[in-house]
Amino acid sequence: MNEIKNKLEDILQEKILSESPLGGGCIANSKKIQTESGKVYLLKQYDNKRIHRTEANGLIELKKAEAIRVPDVISVADDFLLVEYITQGSKGKSFSEEFGRQLADLHKYENDLFGFYEDNFIGSNEQINQPQCTDWATFYWDNRLMFQFRLAEKNGYATGELSKAFSQLENRIHEILDDIVERPSLLHGDLWGGNYMIDEYGNPVLIDPAVYYGHREADLAMTKIFGGFDDDFYSAYHEALPLQNGYKERENIYKLYHILNHLNLFGGTYYEQTMSLIKSYL
Repeated sequence: MNEIKNKLEDILQEKILSESPLGGGCIANSKKIQTESGKVYLLKQYDNKRIHRTEANGLIELKKAEAIRVPDVISVADDFLLVEYITQGSKGKSFSEEFGRQLADLHKYENDLFGFYEDNFIGSNEQINQPQCTDWATFYWDNRLMFQFRLAEKNGYATGELSKAFSQLENRIHEILDDIVERPSLLHGDLWGGNYMIDEYGNPVLIDPAVYYGHREADLAMTKIFGGFDDDFYSAYHEALPLQNGYKERENIYKLYHILNHLNLFGGTYYEQTMSLIKSYL
């Protein structure tokens, strides 16, 4: 840590007085850093050194939309990510409505192509964003579902049952997704209850992104896997940016990516849920 501390003091141009370990997150070592002037920062370090820069680039991309608060990136290197420290606050009465409207505003920030200019990470697994393309069904199948299935094969989770069902799903993917007519939206990419916080003013803050440009329903589907989002959130989102017909039928295909990822990260307890989501289309 002494080497990192010296780097940070050169960057910040002042001495670091204290370092306090922070909880939360399963793959990052996070610390609250306080300098002699009283300024406070969040220091994150990952075993996989590539994550520092991809996470920084994701935060910077989210910032461009000017839709919802994200921590400022102070500095990034191969061995650390230093960002703005945001004090945890509490929800006000209108928090959920504001969050829903602000997420809709984020999704209004669009691109010509699906994907992103670099691959990044979903948890500790790679998320493949290249090549960028204009065909959402092809992008989603190749770069999301098929990538995770190949990883499941490598990890020993791809039973004959799963392989057969996955092959049948491939035959239906264009039928499921080809009716989408929307442009690629800027997505957080990993939007569950642990990846947002409430700032000192009671406003939502997005953290730990897995950014790419995709179909906005993918972000919304992720919010429904582990909870943390209420009816007021969804109502405000739908009012600000109504969803295209058929979104409920597409929800499971978007959940599948994240459940496959959890299968690969955490093991067989996610196998039955994986099969259930696939079978909902067969």
